[in-house]
Amino acid sequence: MSHSLSSKIAIGTSAWSYPDWRGILYPATLAQNQWLGWYARFFSAVEVDSTFYHPPSAKVTRTWAETTPDDFTFTVKLSREITHHQRLRDADALLARFISGLEPLRDKLGAILIQLPASFGPAGNEEALAKFIGSLPPDWPFAVEFRDPQWVERPGIARWLREAGVTWAWTDTAPYEEQGPAVMERFPQTTDRVYLRLLGDLDTKFRADGKRCIDCYDHLRWDRSPSIALWAGKVTQHLLGRDGDGAGRKHHRALLFAANHYEGCSPLSAQRLAEALGTTLELPELEEPLATAPQMELF
Repeated sequence: MSHSLSSKIAIGTSAWSYPDWRGILYPATLAQNQWLGWYARFFSAVEVDSTFYHPPSAKVTRTWAETTPDDFTFTVKLSREITHHQRLRDADALLARFISGLEPLRDKLGAILIQLPASFGPAGNEEALAKFIGSLPPDWPFAVEFRDPQWVERPGIARWLREAGVTWAWTDTAPYEEQGPAVMERFPQTTDRVYLRLLGDLDTKFRADGKRCIDCYDHLRWDRSPSIALWAGKVTQHLLGRDGDGAGRKHHRALLFAANHYEGCSPLSAQRLAEALGTTLELPELEEPLATAPQMELF
């Protein structure tokens, strides 16, 4: 991959605060308040999950900005109070407060992710979505993730997002047994930016009692190589265009994130995605590797 193309790609993980990654990404003796700075030595982006539960304060986001390199990229999840509790309704004040807390991070912000619940389908919610999208401040980058697949078939939705400059997030939540082109063909492209989330099968993430099915995300458990290769091809096509050399697509960019549940350990999945894209993502060589963890249970 050419330097000009690799410079358009930012790869990271969904969140960074996982004790499971000691010995893989973080040295055992590294204090947790130093994890973000260490993480940013190896990854070019991170998707912040904590903002989904608690709106960010300017003091916190300023620390994030000061802890990371100038070219580091953050994406943040919009508060669940807006997406899940208010369901995008009567949320102007909440959104203004959320945006205010992001101001110190503005120059490093790749997107604000509007992650909608699976129960938020087109029936009864289309008007609320249109009104909310229309109210977004135009000088902030937004992406939206639909968990209800009916939105893809709804006429006019992609057009609304294009007109508003909102990216349709591409999300891989397919079952392990269903890796193939059909998983990714249904997603439209609404801006010059790709926002890809490799999440894994959400139906197998939690048990009936709400606890996670996997106790520790410290090694690769599921081989999703076919899907990773296909996603890499789709991202490359987006960045290069039909002519194959990127002409006319100088502003195009890809924000790519892997979650732990996708293959079992997101730093390693992100590294594999980078390799599939023809670039390199080096992880640290630590003195205390997890020697007892197999590299891939199902390879």
